[in-house]
Amino acid sequence: MNTQIAHLPSLENSIKISNHNINEFREKGHTLVHEVLTKDEIAAYRPIIVGAADRYNTEKRKLEERDTYGKAFLQIMNLWQVDEDVKTFVMAKRLGKIAADLMGVENVRIYHDQALFKEPGGGPTPWHQDQYYWPIDTNNTVTLWMPLVDIDVNMGMLTFASGSYVNGAVFNTEISDESESAFDEYVKEKGFEITRAKNMKAGDATWHRGFTIHNAPGNNSDKMREVMTIIYVADGARVTPYKNEWQKNDHHKWLMSKPIGELIDSEMNPKVL
Repeated sequence: MNTQIAHLPSLENSIKISNHNINEFREKGHTLVHEVLTKDEIAAYRPIIVGAADRYNTEKRKLEERDTYGKAFLQIMNLWQVDEDVKTFVMAKRLGKIAADLMGVENVRIYHDQALFKEPGGGPTPWHQDQYYWPIDTNNTVTLWMPLVDIDVNMGMLTFASGSYVNGAVFNTEISDESESAFDEYVKEKGFEITRAKNMKAGDATWHRGFTIHNAPGNNSDKMREVMTIIYVADGARVTPYKNEWQKNDHHKWLMSKPIGELIDSEMNPKVL
């Protein structure tokens, strides 16, 4: 564990999000909240998260040697468990309160975090639904997606099919070329509005439901798209039987093999508020 940096900005205070954000999230399944962290706050936390991601990144292959998923981003998970300073960020009450307010619940728990760094020249992230991977009995899940640097559409901006969460799991398909093709056809067939921010400042954040269909273009810039994400689940959720091998893996990895039907409340899933 690292010694916590002195004077690391506290993120324990709440900020009130607008009714527009709450209504948009509940209608469309996603919303963008500006300045969740101030410029000074993100400047303090960015080197902590980037440093931890660099230390624990296990991807050593060149871009051209990877498959579609591998080209999409560098993915480093559960940094909060190995770095005390990252834990301060992940367990921040400010972030957890926004997640709870958007879902209309009293409290949330951590499912896991993941740094998603899309390298210069990195490929697109295929259409997919996050909750395909999660053996969870509630639709009250949300992912925070926060750039650590200013980004624009050329760097791989997260893109949503608005309203697409309403039918729950659409395909039993992992993120892949196959999911891109199947979801692309489905999104066009249903006529979902495609929503993508033109720019996001470091410290802004999008929030999307676990079943919101989303993707991201490739990074056509010469800069790393540094993004930190946190997945929250409403307190009181329970473990469900597996629907695929990925959910079986998640059950062991993120839920500490809690018995099917039991509350999601392991040491890996701490309560935030």
